[in-house]
Amino acid sequence: MPDCLFCKIASKEIPAEILLEKAEVLAFRDIRPAAPRHALVIPRAHIPGIHEAEAAHGPMLGVLLLTAREVAEQLGLGDGGYRLVVNQGRDGGQSVFHLHCHVIGGRPLAWPPG
Repeated sequence: MPDCLFCKIASKEIPAEILLEKAEVLAFRDIRPAAPRHALVIPRAHIPGIHEAEAAHGPMLGVLLLTAREVAEQLGLGDGGYRLVVNQGRDGGQSVFHLHCHVIGGRPLAWPPG
């Protein structure tokens, strides 16, 4: 998608602090962190949100979640805990309409969020 911020990051048109790269996914630091450690994991392919994901995306979604775990470890969150978040749609808090998983931690997180 030519106007998608995350597609531009995935294609390296826009710089980002890359944490991990794989064939299907990319992880980078969030530019507006909600916690001391906050990263995003995105598929390289443009999928607007989890609601638009199809059965054929299953293997990539598995890679996305396992990469989120790797990023949490890389950020030193494995022992203390962290939160993985996927927002869907405007009412769900999604602001960039390219599927992404937030990896958030580094402080105690309250529940319920929002």
